[in-house]
Amino acid sequence: MPDDSPILMFNAVWFKPDGGAATYRDYMRAAFPIMQRHGGIKRTGGTPEKALIGNFDADLIFFVEWPSWAVFKSFLDDPDYKAIQHFREEAVANSLLVQCSPM
Repeated sequence: MPDDSPILMFNAVWFKPDGGAATYRDYMRAAFPIMQRHGGIKRTGGTPEKALIGNFDADLIFFVEWPSWAVFKSFLDDPDYKAIQHFREEAVANSLLVQCSPM
C-alpha cells in the first residue's frame, strides 16, 4: 500500500482489571484531540457482546480512519501523544491493531 493512501485502523482492546477501563477513558480523552489534529477520524466502535463465529472477547473495538500511513506515524511520533501514551499502557492488558484498506 502506498504511504499516502488512506487507511483504517481496527483497534481491539482488553482492559486490565481494577481500573483499566477508567484509565483507558482518560487516555482516549487526552488522545482524541491529538488524533484529530493529525487528521484521524474515529469512524465507529462499540462493546462486543458475543462472538457468533470464532472466539473474540475484546472489551472495546473501534475504527480510526487516517489520511495515510505517514500521517498515522506522525501521530505516534507527536510529543503530545508520547506524553500521554503511558495511560494506554497502564490500562491495556492486550490489544490488537490491524491496518485495513478502506472499501
